[in-house]
Amino acid sequence: MAEHIRIGDVAPRVQYVADGARTDFPFPFPVFDAQDIELRIDGVTVAGGFAVAGAGQSEGGSVTLSAPPATGSRVTLRRRLRVERNSDFQDNGVLRARTLNDELDRLVAVLQEQRDEIGSAIRQDPGELGGSLVLPARGVRANRLLGFDSAGDVTAFPRDSGLLTSPFPGAVPRTVEDKMAERLSARDFGARGDATTDDGPALQAAMNAAAASGKTLFIGEGSFRTTQPLTLPGAAAGLVMRGAIVYAGPAGQTALTIGDGGTARNARKLLTGLTVLRATQSDWENEADLGLLLRNLDASVVELREIAGFTIGIRTMGDGRGFEDTTLILNRIVNNRIGLDVHAATAAAWNTSIRYYGGHFAVGSTLHPTKDRFGIRLSAAPGAYVAHNRHVFDGPNFELNARDKPGIVGIPFLCEVNSRAILGRALRMEGCTGPVARHTAGAQDHLYEVAWASQAYQVEIEHTATATRLGGVVRALHQAAPHVEATREVASVPSLRAAAIRWNASETGFDRLAVLSSNVMGDPTTLQQFCFPALDALLLTDRGVTLTGGRALGFVVDARQCKDFAIALDAEAPRLMVMTFDHQMNLLTDATGQHVLASGQSVVWNASAKWWQGAADMEDATLTRLQAVRLSASVGYAVIGVARLSRDYELRAMRLSCDPRHAPALLYGLPDLRHGVREIVAEAPWDPPSINAGASAQTSVAVPGARPGDFVQAAFSLSTTGVVFLANIGAQDLVTVTAWNRHTAALDLGAGTVRVRVVKA
Repeated sequence: MAEHIRIGDVAPRVQYVADGARTDFPFPFPVFDAQDIELRIDGVTVAGGFAVAGAGQSEGGSVTLSAPPATGSRVTLRRRLRVERNSDFQDNGVLRARTLNDELDRLVAVLQEQRDEIGSAIRQDPGELGGSLVLPARGVRANRLLGFDSAGDVTAFPRDSGLLTSPFPGAVPRTVEDKMAERLSARDFGARGDATTDDGPALQAAMNAAAASGKTLFIGEGSFRTTQPLTLPGAAAGLVMRGAIVYAGPAGQTALTIGDGGTARNARKLLTGLTVLRATQSDWENEADLGLLLRNLDASVVELREIAGFTIGIRTMGDGRGFEDTTLILNRIVNNRIGLDVHAATAAAWNTSIRYYGGHFAVGSTLHPTKDRFGIRLSAAPGAYVAHNRHVFDGPNFELNARDKPGIVGIPFLCEVNSRAILGRALRMEGCTGPVARHTAGAQDHLYEVAWASQAYQVEIEHTATATRLGGVVRALHQAAPHVEATREVASVPSLRAAAIRWNASETGFDRLAVLSSNVMGDPTTLQQFCFPALDALLLTDRGVTLTGGRALGFVVDARQCKDFAIALDAEAPRLMVMTFDHQMNLLTDATGQHVLASGQSVVWNASAKWWQGAADMEDATLTRLQAVRLSASVGYAVIGVARLSRDYELRAMRLSCDPRHAPALLYGLPDLRHGVREIVAEAPWDPPSINAGASAQTSVAVPGARPGDFVQAAFSLSTTGVVFLANIGAQDLVTVTAWNRHTAALDLGAGTVRVRVVKA
């Protein structure tokens, strides 16, 4: 061990951030005695509860606390020597080196401490000479501002002097008070935002000051708890919030009211970051439990960050005057029975022409499971204005969590007034119950566009017994978007039963439709070989046909240009079927890839039937809920329809639409595609012999598909005055034509063409 401390060039200060467990903290600088160490935790000097080791050591030592400091706290160790002389050299006495070294060590240590403290002080740059940085006398500087004059020397300015200037070209000198008054902060009035202090009086004082000065109030970060309702008068220019108002006052009150009532026009307001939370969740019984009330705003912009826990979250209200021409940006509106209430309070107070953007209207899954909840309500006080009009809601999200709770409803829109032109665009519905809106009065011209809904298609408008108008329409995009624009009709069979064709004793066909089988004999490869005019195992019912035995019905279309189709059905859980062919009408299989896509479900290849089919039955198929189909570029012709696979079902009507940019041909009744017609025509050349008076001559015409019992007619291409042509079907596929001469003399008609027309029963 050395005989004395060595004072190295080491700063006499070290700092740590506590981790909540550590108690030992080393210091790298030497100290003479244990009392030379000063311990501070978060800037507060600690007098005891620790031990110092290493005093008198050149390399320093350590401090050990009896308990670990809290996590994140700052632990500071520094050397603090008493500035005093502990020795005295005697005249003609012995000058011991140890004594001299100890004195010099203490001097160096004190100088290190002085340098450490001076290093954090305000001082001139070493390159500057002269100047005065001495504070003015106490009496001179009292109630004045400390600053620097034109020479850079310290001086004191009057508080109301106009000598402070913004450092930008053209800036005008202003007083400090004027500069600080630019921004009015709630904390200037004592609001703390610590979630514990009752900031109500301070907040109200700040709001009154904003109104008195016509300025915007700023409420900074933090949770500002209040036990009293608050009002920002209409004379205030606006409100900017970074924190939240937490209402802990009495029930049946409005937590925050913005704007004046009566005839006041609260115009050109800018309200941003509005956050009002209820300290305890409302029981939803009292509509006076209101989070935010906006009164008589006009030409204003409101941005709501979160309103939560009230019976009514937000109310926009025309009160004496109107609420109009304002934009609301909505964010989280949660755990309120009614998220937004669009309201009129008097007959002369309208609520019109408002734009709303966004909004997440949500209710917790376990909150009030026996009570109804609504996202947006349009309402009015008795006798008040009821013609709310031109409210446009863009992209709101409703997550009302009522769907699996028996006996309650969760509906996005509740319309209790005679509102007009309420437009909801790109709505999302999660956990709602059935309708997108409930109308109880004379609402009309409403349009609700549902982009997504967990209840699929069950998003109609519910009109209660008190409704007096057809309120509007729903545009459902969920599982329907691909067919919404498929508006050009290709073909329609409105009644399968009426369109039925009894091809023969056992086979049935239908107008405009081809009949297909899932098990075709031989090895067919072309369109003509798969499309039959009729087949057996199709059972006619009073209203349609029951598909049995692997049968399918479909429209045959020219798909060389048009690739987007949509089929609508009136059936019991049908199964989509699409057969694809190339531009030469040759069968396309899955060997060259996926040729068919469908909306709302996958399609799979049926190798035995040689068609694409839906992976599941269309449980919700109706004539208004179309199944969209997309064909690949390689498809030239297609059969689009339905098939019987897993079970029999009744089919009553079919409709096929397509992309309105195209008008594809429907193929049926052609020489090579004989399906889909009940009328068959044929002709043959015939030169009848000379027919005696009262006699007849006959010829036969082949008519594939004709059978005994069909209606049949015949005609001849030349003049037949006095000759009657009769036709009958004596055998399958053969029509016998008889020419009966009713003249009193023989008649020779000459060579011509005999034509026959067969109509299937």
